[in-house]
Amino acid sequence: MVRRNDERRAALVDAAIEVLAKEGARGLTFRAVDAEAGVPVGTASNYFANRDDLLTQAGARVYERLQPDDATVARQRSAEPTRETYAALMRELVARISAFRTGYLALLELRLEATRRPDLRAVLTERVRADVAANVSYHQDSGLPGDATAVKLLYLAFNWLIVEQLTLPEVFTEAERERLVEAAVDRIVAL
Repeated sequence: MVRRNDERRAALVDAAIEVLAKEGARGLTFRAVDAEAGVPVGTASNYFANRDDLLTQAGARVYERLQPDDATVARQRSAEPTRETYAALMRELVARISAFRTGYLALLELRLEATRRPDLRAVLTERVRADVAANVSYHQDSGLPGDATAVKLLYLAFNWLIVEQLTLPEVFTEAERERLVEAAVDRIVAL
């Protein structure tokens, strides 16, 4: 029974992500989540204490779903630590995040909502700090060129590139985005 409840909770949180991406934070209601998940009205309210709980869990779930799989991590760790490897890693990162369009758009909605909800802001701040620290740690352990500042600058640059790609995809062509990733790595990562 617990497994079924965990699966139902995950389905509801995934539905919340979809609602956030489509309707924004103001459209995120238990009723909207129930409808998106295709469950009876009132189901979401049985799984989440309140809307803030749902928002927080949706944010955590986006990060879970954005993580690379074990095979990708193993392949990346076994690659030669060169600038070219770094650029390939960044291209894969941008592609993986862009492939989960609704998740990233939901995350943007959550960030905007966090400006009005201190508890959500605290949760997201903690999560993003941990994510940045994990990226810096992974980078340092991998032997890739560049330092912690380079990792943070790339994080900032690629976040906006992804926003541009997901919200205004005609601004840059796919080829231009590829060249921008290469240029960012070349200009930010010191040998």
